[in-house]
Amino acid sequence: MYAAIGIVILIIMVFGGFALTGGSLGPVLHAIPHEMLIIGGAALGALVTGNNLHGLKGLGGGFVKVFKGPRHTKQDHIDAIVLTTKLMKLLRAEGPVALESHVTEPENSAIFAEFPRLLANKPLTDLICDTLTLIVVSSGTLEVHAVEEVMDNAMKTHFHELHEPQHAITGLADALPALGIVAAVLGVVKTMGSIDKPPAILGGMIGSALVGTFLGVLLAYGMVAPMAGRLKQIIEADEQIFHAVKQVVIASLHGWPQPLVVESARSGLGHDFRPGLSELLDALRGR
Repeated sequence: MYAAIGIVILIIMVFGGFALTGGSLGPVLHAIPHEMLIIGGAALGALVTGNNLHGLKGLGGGFVKVFKGPRHTKQDHIDAIVLTTKLMKLLRAEGPVALESHVTEPENSAIFAEFPRLLANKPLTDLICDTLTLIVVSSGTLEVHAVEEVMDNAMKTHFHELHEPQHAITGLADALPALGIVAAVLGVVKTMGSIDKPPAILGGMIGSALVGTFLGVLLAYGMVAPMAGRLKQIIEADEQIFHAVKQVVIASLHGWPQPLVVESARSGLGHDFRPGLSELLDALRGR
């Protein structure tokens, strides 16, 4: 929502300020479609050249995320901590055999069924189930630091994939000013081919060429670069739920008391998603 509002403010202020200072929007608006065809087409070609199909889909999804915001809500973070705590409590109370069916077939688990949004989140479910499956098949003999390292590696790989669209959008922002210059140079070449025209016509053609440079810079620093920055914020917000799950698993394996386990996971969350400790403990009690 804020991304859309920001773009509207940007357009109004830039073009409105230009009009208020006596500039004529007519020539600019006339030139924009042609310059955008060159700049946009070149940008699209560069993106296709530099990405595979998976990367292009992720790029499209990245732009959607900018407008939708983080995937996980505050309630999702509460549910993730409660779900993982219940599984670790089952492991401690009844042993690996009792836990096995829940982590090998989460879609048939009564515990996972309480949290359908988390069950639909495959990367998060895989992190929980794969880690606990390792503990189950090893009959709980794994060193805690080894479990932590495995979880860190899994999260590192997943986070790297999450950030790929952000890196691609950042690269696009870096390229747009140069692509705007390409459009401007082509406009100048066109103008030089009409050097015998009257000054008024030549002035209009030169102005149209300069619109290419203007658009490249405006798109890069006014829209695309801020989108890349916002996407980074969103991705980092979505990473927090994975760290909370990891903290519950590792703290539980260390044998910490349950209140301390959930507090260690809760305290690592950002303020936008961090529940109160009492709220979290009430969720664990089913209130």
